Amino acid sequence: MTKKIKILIISFIVLISSFSFTESYFEIAKNLDIFTSVYRELNNYYVDETDPGKLMKTAIDKMLNSLDPYTNYIPESEIEDFQFMTTGQYGGIGAVITKRKEYVFISEPYEGFPAQKSGLIAGDKILEIDGESAKGKSTEDVSKALKGQPNTDVELLIERPYVDDPFTVTFKRQKISVKSVPYYSFIESGIGYIKLRSFTRDCSKDIKNALLDLKKQGELNGLILDLRGNPGGLLNESVSIVNLFVEKGQEVVSTKGKIKSWDKVYKASKNPIDLETPLVVLINQASASASEIVSGAIQDLDRGIIIGKRSFGKGLVQQTKKLSYNSQLKLTVAKYYIPSGRCIQALDYSNRNEDGSVGKVPDSLMTAFETKNGRTVYDGGGIKPDIEVEQEDVSNLIISLVRERLFFDYATFYKHTNSQIDSMYSMNDDEFNDFKVFLSDKSYDYKTETEKAFETLKSKSEKENYFSSLETKYEDLFDEFKMNKKNDLSRNKETIKEILSEEIASRYYFQKGRIRASLKYDKEIIEATKFLKDKSLYDSVLTVSN
Repeated sequence: MTKKIKILIISFIVLISSFSFTESYFEIAKNLDIFTSVYRELNNYYVDETDPGKLMKTAIDKMLNSLDPYTNYIPESEIEDFQFMTTGQYGGIGAVITKRKEYVFISEPYEGFPAQKSGLIAGDKILEIDGESAKGKSTEDVSKALKGQPNTDVELLIERPYVDDPFTVTFKRQKISVKSVPYYSFIESGIGYIKLRSFTRDCSKDIKNALLDLKKQGELNGLILDLRGNPGGLLNESVSIVNLFVEKGQEVVSTKGKIKSWDKVYKASKNPIDLETPLVVLINQASASASEIVSGAIQDLDRGIIIGKRSFGKGLVQQTKKLSYNSQLKLTVAKYYIPSGRCIQALDYSNRNEDGSVGKVPDSLMTAFETKNGRTVYDGGGIKPDIEVEQEDVSNLIISLVRERLFFDYATFYKHTNSQIDSMYSMNDDEFNDFKVFLSDKSYDYKTETEKAFETLKSKSEKENYFSSLETKYEDLFDEFKMNKKNDLSRNKETIKEILSEEIASRYYFQKGRIRASLKYDKEIIEATKFLKDKSLYDSVLTVSN
């Protein structure tokens, strides 16, 4: 090839690249001009008054929603909530609130923060905030009113069940730091347990401190790290947590995106705390993002076993860009890949169906990868546990009792009539019978799927003129069903006792009490303990079968 031809080819490539680059920016400029014109004309001439801010927010949100659910515009008014998601901190009273009918209630005060220290308890109805009625206000509106700068005063008018008159509570807001590790302990001899609720700033330090404290308390023969329900958070914190259990220098996760200079490999940068203790990580369908980095890396490196249900499948990385007027843009910039080389993103947002919906990656398109020991794992669908634990179906009775908040209301009644309980509280049969009496006083009823089927049968048979000949048999069968339905509470006795044990324990010992009470009945905890107590069974999971 002559020198002249080489120069021509190189020039052609540069020309094409330059044209492509210029064409792209021309499209951006053209569409910005179109959008600006539409926006201006709407605000100037639309028949009704428009709100320019709301109009623009709608346009931005619709545009970003067409990409993926994680690319979001954060206006100045929402910055505080966004910062809470990453830091776990905000200025307020320290309580979870929930809406019931026309008012917002305290559903759980955080231990050690203003709401709890001022005497507020779960079940308290907020009537007024700083003299303004809270009737009809949304949870979001009440939340904004309760939040504020630390050391500012807030006055609440409270109505408490089983107390005759409303009363006023005044206290100062403070900086609220929601614990990333709400509970850790030995659940039985030699078996430690740590619950991580979110990957906020410094949560890896909290895990490290919990792990070291368990080792100080006694011999640690096995550890359960609970990531169930953990939606993720900061990527670097997930790397630091994996670093506690793997060798320094070990690759944990890598990110790859459009901007190649942003591609990065994250490695364990510090000496580990524990390379030997058998480890079980618990996950479920709500374990996402950073939770999947931790569980996926532990699985790929064969450092521990994963138990539970398949995780959510979020393998996308977001970065936050500062915009004008103190707003921000959180946008997806890369996909992450765990040590085996697989990406666990379950949905392909770049290839939508005709109706705009997004389908999951089909099993036929999933690629096989290998763990450190040579076990086969797959990409494209979240983290599949080494040991899957099937959950029992929840009965309509339980769903109804939760929806009607009758478990919550009974715990409120129980707290009113019992000043204290044992730290290892578990509901007994006498208390279960008290709950049944409590329900009977509420004139509570619910409709089962069988009941709905009876109604459908009657309705359709009446329309088709069959019911008159079936009526006697129908009534007899329906009466038999109603008699059987009365035994639903007894049939669901153990599940009801489990739920109420957690709810009641939380009224006295807050989040710690709720978690501690749940461990006794938790099938995944029981399964994890089984594997940690049997070293050969544990090792068999991490070994490649011939």
